[in-house]
Amino acid sequence: MSMCSKGLTLLSAVAAMLIAVTAVRSTALAAPVPLEGVWRTVEVVIPSSAQTFKPGATLAIFHGRHYSRVEVHADRARPMLADPAAASADELRAVWGPFVGEAGTFDLSGNVVTMQALVAKNPAAMMNGATSVYTYERSGDTLMLTQVRTHAGPVPAPVTIKLVRVE
Repeated sequence: MSMCSKGLTLLSAVAAMLIAVTAVRSTALAAPVPLEGVWRTVEVVIPSSAQTFKPGATLAIFHGRHYSRVEVHADRARPMLADPAAASADELRAVWGPFVGEAGTFDLSGNVVTMQALVAKNPAAMMNGATSVYTYERSGDTLMLTQVRTHAGPVPAPVTIKLVRVE
């Protein structure tokens, strides 16, 4: 191997190491996504109906730019249907009404998170342009979300959701 060839090989190795160190350092220094993780809703405050409840069955996952959430917005267990095929409209509403399920994408800007459902129990949530906009505040393993806007405009009595980080 000629001296020039050895020099080029050494230069290539040094360049590769510098690129690798820069990539690792950039990844390590990248700001963590404040919502990243698995969360459980512990309290929901709905001012318009003067309701506060502590749902037992909830799970929200935020990863990258995607989210998924399933929740039962009720203080007590939903009734069991003896025969779903023969259930009345009121019985079906009692079981399915409090259930929320959706998954989609989200964007962060400052302390604002904009969520766009791609799949949802409620078909209206999946319409083109249908978004939910929340302000958020994170303190350790506690996350507070306050809904401020939907696709229909500002929310006059914002719902506040308190979540705790599971992992």
